[in-house]
Amino acid sequence: MEDKKLTFIMYPWYAMGHLTSFLHLSNKLAHRGHKIFFVHPTKTLSKLEKFNLHPQLISFKSITVPHVEGLPLGAETTSDIPIFKQNLLWQALDLTKPKIESLIQELKPHYILYDFAYWVPSVARKYGVKSIHYCSITPSSVGYLMRGEQAIPEAEMMEPPPGFPVDSSIKLHKHEARLIAALHSMGKDSRSSGSGTVSFTQRLLLAFQDGDAIAFKTTREIEGPYCDFVENKFKKPVVLAGPILPEPIETSNNTEENWSKWLEKFQEKAVIFCAFGSECKLKKDQFQELVLGLELTGLPFSAALKPPFEAETIEEALPEGFKERTDGKGIFHSGWADQQLMLSHPSVGCFVTHCGGNSLSEAMINECQLVLVPNFGDQFINARLFGGDLKVGVEVERDEENGLFTREGVCKAIKMVMNDESEEGREIRMNRAKWREFLLSKGLEDSYIDAFVQKLQTLL
Repeated sequence: MEDKKLTFIMYPWYAMGHLTSFLHLSNKLAHRGHKIFFVHPTKTLSKLEKFNLHPQLISFKSITVPHVEGLPLGAETTSDIPIFKQNLLWQALDLTKPKIESLIQELKPHYILYDFAYWVPSVARKYGVKSIHYCSITPSSVGYLMRGEQAIPEAEMMEPPPGFPVDSSIKLHKHEARLIAALHSMGKDSRSSGSGTVSFTQRLLLAFQDGDAIAFKTTREIEGPYCDFVENKFKKPVVLAGPILPEPIETSNNTEENWSKWLEKFQEKAVIFCAFGSECKLKKDQFQELVLGLELTGLPFSAALKPPFEAETIEEALPEGFKERTDGKGIFHSGWADQQLMLSHPSVGCFVTHCGGNSLSEAMINECQLVLVPNFGDQFINARLFGGDLKVGVEVERDEENGLFTREGVCKAIKMVMNDESEEGREIRMNRAKWREFLLSKGLEDSYIDAFVQKLQTLL
């Protein structure tokens, strides 16, 4: 039974973080001889190909993202559109249902793994195929945020749901609860498309409720109580794939080489690396507070950020005189940066992050200290999990009401994690080292992936 090789279709949501997350899992499965058909939007192939470590077992299947009225022409992923147009991309995803059905019919996989395409289980069942919701966010986020279809009042959202693990540090601030409430109803207005569409919350609830199992990229040691809470909530088996550590990627990119050369000028662990993922855009005043906070530390920094909302380029968004003052000490990059490469560089000592799941997993296996600046959705929960439960980073202080942070707050958090003097900083660095050692411990990842495959064999 255990030697049976499985065939999978992977159908992740059209966001780079989701696509790469599914591909990292595909690599681990292909390494054990299982066959993968990986469905992706056409133009993402060039970004994904280099992550495919088993081309003989992982076949890419490109899909044309259908055009929906209001969606910019040629838009394929969340990084091509503003966040308030995401519901149009969900509609486009839903229009691929016939294409996915014909792939299931043709390829006859044992399993299809999906996330936002909530209709996958009903299609798969027709052909006797099992479906697994492979969730790109953490069990703690799912447990805290998924509370049913009705809108939850802000004050209620600030507190964890009934039955949530008691020793959890996870709670939301007022401004975060307000954002979550707005996200809850997003996509409800279906007038823009001929077909009725489901809200974001309905979409996710259906995705969790309808599959044969729910899978997460985490370990019991880090999130055990939250996994039990989710299993109990959705009455579905929760299967853990373990930490799914990304494999080191060889690079021959000139930009990366230039960054490397620049970093080599500085002492070990002296540089701050700040990156907010491929989607996060700040308002101009917050962008300026962030970069002024980096300057205030007096340390060299490199930042991979998108231009803020009110600016076309990073250059025009920088505070007056900033470029001259930080010349040679600060470097900006507005394209796609190989974060893994940056975080593992010996000169990088601190990572200022938006708390996206993939960014945190990459950071946890490197030695840089963590400063947490969550911006949206599950990032708030991740910040409490890593800053509160695990105590491996420091969150930048914000105004409770409007969520704004200051340059002083940014500087203070960075100084705290990088400074040997403070007791809190010392405790955080000890915890960071302990969890890094655990995640890199010999055999940990293999034992999780083997157990994951075994569990899938028994579900067939």
